[in-house]
Amino acid sequence: MSTDDAAEASGAEPSDTPTDASTPNVEETHENAAQDVIAVDPEDEPQDTVNRLEAHTGDGIRHRAFTCLVFDGEGRLLLAQRAPDKRLWDTHWDGTVASHPVEGQSQKEATTQRLEEELGITPDQYNDLRVTDKFEYKRYYENAGLEWEVCAVLKVTLDEVEVDPDEDEIAGMLWVDYEHLHEHPEWYRQLRLCPWFEIAMRRDFEEA
Repeated sequence: MSTDDAAEASGAEPSDTPTDASTPNVEETHENAAQDVIAVDPEDEPQDTVNRLEAHTGDGIRHRAFTCLVFDGEGRLLLAQRAPDKRLWDTHWDGTVASHPVEGQSQKEATTQRLEEELGITPDQYNDLRVTDKFEYKRYYENAGLEWEVCAVLKVTLDEVEVDPDEDEIAGMLWVDYEHLHEHPEWYRQLRLCPWFEIAMRRDFEEA
């Protein structure tokens, strides 16, 4: 990991510091409390499985995650708005799905599963799902919790763009010109992009 990425992962920017240093209040019955994620070291080597809610509250626990950018044949990116019932970054726009692998599952396998569960995108609609990047980051969200992830970035181009979103996961969808979004972020400011997607997009164009 580069020096810049290490600084990014530290969450040192003022906007990354929670307004309340105490552990955020979370409901004990939240569905995340019944799930586990994979704790990892900075090199994405598994350390243990940990409770998903605990990994996203207090000081957080570094864990494995992924985000997948879904394109059409014209190079447009599908932005998906996170459902309003999401505990973190609710109603923010992601590009396109993001989640966590479970124990014994690769990021690619987890992505295939989530594409179908969240958007109804089945493997017969693509044949080029690929991992393109990986980075560590840490970001706080208001007083609700945080993400501290080693995040794999995957890309896929759809041969057939028909989707069937799950409203419990996705509130809205928008196809955008990927390069235009990167070059003019101020024109899309009202969309409130998820931080992991913004990092993935910036790194994508820096390495291009």
